[in-house]
Amino acid sequence: MQKFYSVRVLVLLMAAVSTALAGETQAQSVSIPAWIEKGDCASSPKFEPTLDSKPATVEKLLDPKSDQIILVVFDLTGALSRIEAAKQALIDNISKLPPTTWVGLLQSQDGLHVLADPSPHRRKEIEAIRSLTSSGNPELLETVRSALSLADAMVRKFPVRVSVLYLTDGSIYAYREDYTDPVINPSDPNDLSRRFPEALIDEKISKLEGQVGSLQAPLFVVHLNYRGDNLDEAYENGLVTLTRTTGGEADMCRSLAEIPQVISTVFARITSAWRVTLAVPAKTHSHMQIGLNASCGNRNLQLSWRSRFHLKGE
Repeated sequence: MQKFYSVRVLVLLMAAVSTALAGETQAQSVSIPAWIEKGDCASSPKFEPTLDSKPATVEKLLDPKSDQIILVVFDLTGALSRIEAAKQALIDNISKLPPTTWVGLLQSQDGLHVLADPSPHRRKEIEAIRSLTSSGNPELLETVRSALSLADAMVRKFPVRVSVLYLTDGSIYAYREDYTDPVINPSDPNDLSRRFPEALIDEKISKLEGQVGSLQAPLFVVHLNYRGDNLDEAYENGLVTLTRTTGGEADMCRSLAEIPQVISTVFARITSAWRVTLAVPAKTHSHMQIGLNASCGNRNLQLSWRSRFHLKGE
């Protein structure tokens, strides 16, 4: 694997990268994650993509054995027992990764900051994980755009697969910004905020969808502590929506016992991803619909993939 810039350097580069990209009228290529859900292929499968229902060209294809960077972001504030279970499961899973997979560790509290730069060497990562403590308020909603922008800069810079994984346990009630109290007009019995108290949560998720829809790395979220009240469910459903926008997924742990298996499952998902880079014609609509088929000889393979992409952030 190539030598990568440190995360600290890339954080400084992100602003310049974003400025340069904002000046482009159209992207020249787009990378999406894809998975073969059913079907084996001894050789490389043939991928046949479409953009807005028109045939497209695969510029580059990275398979699940290719180089990979996983950025793990800790957003932990709650029960020590769940956090310790998650830390041990994380250690178990990164210890099994091949040296072609580099893992970086970040923390979201008080703004996104680095705990360990991406590296194939697990000792420092394991030490950083073991020394981690919970603190402060959840900040996933405030930091996720920065984390995905950082990963996007890596995707654009290096021929590697890149994913962002958040480990979080926060309640929507614990955020510094109050997402639980939409303005209610006491003189208007028909004020919609009375009937839709989750409106601020939905607005925040919708805004983030627009902001990350042009970023190329998939987002994964493992929530360690599922909560069933209406507002926390709206928040958790919003995390599912946000991850799907990027081609990733979110999983909620309903019990302490579920945490190790959920984390193992998400690592299996991350490491089995393909990176499919598509050429984008100059006059493509800014909100692209992506289709994808794959075959191995005469057999069609069952796929899942990121099916939407915005050429520009909103």
